[in-house]
Amino acid sequence: MQELKRTPLFQVHLSAGAKMVEFGGWLMPVQYEGIIKEHQAVRSAAGLFDVSHMGEIQISGLAAREFVQKLITNDLSRLKPGCALYSPMCNSQGGTIDDLLVYQLEEQQYLLVVNASNIEKDFNWLKRKQTPDVEIKNVSEITCQLALQGPRAEKILQKLTAVNLNEIRYFCFVYGTVEGINCLISRTGYTGEAGFELYFPAEHAEMLWQAIMTTGAEEGIKPVGLGARDTLRFEACLALYGHELTDEISPLMAGLGWTVKFSKPEFIGKESLFQQKEAGPAYKLVGLEMIDRGIPRQGYAIVREGQEVGWITSGTFAPTIGKNLGLGYVAVQHAAMGNELSVMIRNKPIKARIVEKPFYKRED
Repeated sequence: MQELKRTPLFQVHLSAGAKMVEFGGWLMPVQYEGIIKEHQAVRSAAGLFDVSHMGEIQISGLAAREFVQKLITNDLSRLKPGCALYSPMCNSQGGTIDDLLVYQLEEQQYLLVVNASNIEKDFNWLKRKQTPDVEIKNVSEITCQLALQGPRAEKILQKLTAVNLNEIRYFCFVYGTVEGINCLISRTGYTGEAGFELYFPAEHAEMLWQAIMTTGAEEGIKPVGLGARDTLRFEACLALYGHELTDEISPLMAGLGWTVKFSKPEFIGKESLFQQKEAGPAYKLVGLEMIDRGIPRQGYAIVREGQEVGWITSGTFAPTIGKNLGLGYVAVQHAAMGNELSVMIRNKPIKARIVEKPFYKRED
């Protein structure tokens, strides 16, 4: 059995009383005080996440832009240094290899931030597609990533940096020092809240974590584990790879058609995706609110009048909304808003209703 990887903050998490679990080949904190408390802290104040398990791959060289443009479904031509975009990366059948962030560092230099469980798969895919004048470098092991999220995140971080954080637009970044440590400071996140993600050399992880936690104490900051990270992204209906997206599920099927730019030149999966768009996906990703008591979980069947019409991809009690909710794929003919379906929980059909997504959206 392969030994689980650990982030540079492993001992810090243990000292903070974290419960550690396996996730994507890593040993990660699932919670500290409790998922609901940590979730509520991010919604009302601020939370600090260790997301150093995520992968970082640098793409550079004279043909870097052309190379990345061909790999992703979104359009790189609208990107400029200092900004980022979200995009799926598809196989030739239109299935999703991964969904990632693409940062343009310089004119011909990009940083791809990929999911932890897909680092090796993605890197190998990139190497197989590599062209002359392109350099590909996996810098995951020397890079630490922290996410500071919540309505008080900017106030806390501003105390630690001379960078005017208010000037950083959404999905853009600057280079600057935070507590004397050189960082890429990005206004991005995975919680549905305002906040920042910091990328910096891994050897400074413990120092920066402690500085942010100390500075944020009076603002109510809490360390947040993977449990609340999942409930937060779930309420905002942000896709999780391996759940809403897989090698077999296309971005069109996942409701991410806005990330697929058919107007741009050839990209991997374009033909298959175009055919799917013309025919229309057979399934649609919907939000479900449980009418009867029960929590829908990944893999549970969705049924209507005894016939299986779909499956649950994610589901939980949503702390902000106070309801049991689910995300799932439903055959398009049964996916109309307000339709009543059932989720098979312990071999019993439990009533649910299709509702609007996202379940939660912050008030700006």
